[in-house]
Order: sequence, then structure tokens, then C-alpha cells
Amino acid sequence: MAKAYKKQSLGRGLSALLENQENDINSAQDLNADKLIGNVIEIPIDQIKINPFQPRTNFENDKISQLASSIEQLGIIQPITVRKIDFKSYQIISGERRFRAVSFLNIKSIPAYIRIANDQQSLEMALVENIQRENLDPIEIALCYQRLIDEIMLTQDEMSIRVGKKRSTISNYLRLLKLDPIIQTGIRDGFISMGHGRALASIQVKDEQLKYYKKILSDSLSVRQTEKLISVNDLLVKENKKVISSDFYKNDIDSLTKKLKVGVKVSLKTKNKGSISISFNNIEEYKNIIEKLSSDK
Repeated sequence: MAKAYKKQSLGRGLSALLENQENDINSAQDLNADKLIGNVIEIPIDQIKINPFQPRTNFENDKISQLASSIEQLGIIQPITVRKIDFKSYQIISGERRFRAVSFLNIKSIPAYIRIANDQQSLEMALVENIQRENLDPIEIALCYQRLIDEIMLTQDEMSIRVGKKRSTISNYLRLLKLDPIIQTGIRDGFISMGHGRALASIQVKDEQLKYYKKILSDSLSVRQTEKLISVNDLLVKENKKVISSDFYKNDIDSLTKKLKVGVKVSLKTKNKGSISISFNNIEEYKNIIEKLSSDK
């Protein structure tokens, strides 16, 4: 069983680094930075700020309360990680739940690892650290991946290396962000699973997604039942489109053929895009075709 972190007294040198503004450390290149960075020290709660880049958006008060109760009895097992942003000023990189629980207990200080990091590094560390946690919901994880793409400019292949996940796994999470917000909320609240969400994400139209979502809830459909239902309906839609694509011009072709007295063909490239070709055997036939096409009758 892991042992709770025990407070350790600060040595003179380290204490001076924290309390003396003249010797303050603001970068990894500063003198004595190696003594501060990476060490676990007790930091006053009032010197620590919440990370504005925090990917987690859902902190459940009852779980924070349970964690606070555990910390009150056993102490803090794992220190939080912070970055130094100013003199006697730190910002959380990871461990916000522990920080909130300690604040709830009105404890004056918390053990923390100190790092020097810029905003981008802080965001990346917070995102990657959160992705590794097991208690994030699928939408929160998907948002973490999306922020790594949008704000850190990582490709899915680069993310795969950073977080130790398969590229296909990352893609599956990102697909959830294509869902209607109502369905995303349903996943976060546990009404449907990520598997349901992946099946629904294959549907392009949001209204159609919602129709199937309501069906899943009303009929308590499993993931496999949902996939089968969507697959069967997709097949019917494709068959209907195929019929429409092959028949919509038939009457017009018959009419043109009778009017022009020559062969007329239609070639489709997609369901609603293609070309019409009219054949003729000599100049007289060509002139006759043009005349008939130009005629109002």
C-alpha cells in the first residue's frame, strides 16, 4: 500500500529560494534552479492558482468530498505538480482534485513538485496527464485530444507517441465530437456508452443522430443492437438512392429520343451529376437535331 507523503522541513538554501525575492528563480537557466525544480516542497495554498488550461470541466463535489475525507485520514499520497509563474506564485499543472480537496479541509499547505514551464508546455502537460487518468469521461478525453491538435498543433501520429495510445483509439475519441451536444451530454452523464456514441457518429445528420439516440434510450438498445439498426437503415437508404439515381431521367430520355429520332444516353458520375450524349450519323442529322432543340415546339 502506498504511504502518505510526510512533510519534510525545508533546508536553508531551498527556503531562501522560496522566501527571498532577490534570489527568485524564474527559468531553468537561473542559478540554483536545479535545487528547486523537481523537488517536493510544501507550498501554502494561498500561493497556488487554478490552471486556466485545465482540460477537466466536470468536478463532482461528492467525489471531492470523498477525497477530502480520505486525505484527512491518510494524508496526501501523491503530491500535486505546479509551475512557478512568479514570486510566491504557482499554477497547477496536475492534481487539481487533490488541491480542491485540501482547500475544502482548510489545510494551509500542500506538497508539490515544482516545474518551470511556459503556457504551451503547461497546457500540453495538463492535457497528456489528464488523458492518462481513468476517471475522465470519453467526451473530456476527446476534447483533450482536440486541444492537442488545435492548440499544440500535434498530429494524431504525434499524439499517439506522446500519450501511448493507438492512432485508431485517438480517432475513435475524436469522432465523438461530431455528435450532437445532447448526445455528448448523454455520454458524459452515462446514459449511453462510448460504443453507442461511435455508432451514432457514423450518421452525418444531427437530427438523424438524435432520432437513433432516443430509440437507444427508449428501447434500452445495446451497442451491437444499435450498430445493427443503423446498418440496416443505411442499407435501405442506399437502395432507395440507387433506385432514384437509375430512374429519375428515364422518362426524359424516352421523350428526347422520340423528339430527335436519334440515340440519347445519360452517364452518371454521382447520384445527381453526369452528362447527356446525343449521337448523329451525318451533318444533316446534326443540323436537324440543333433545329429541333432550338425549336420552342
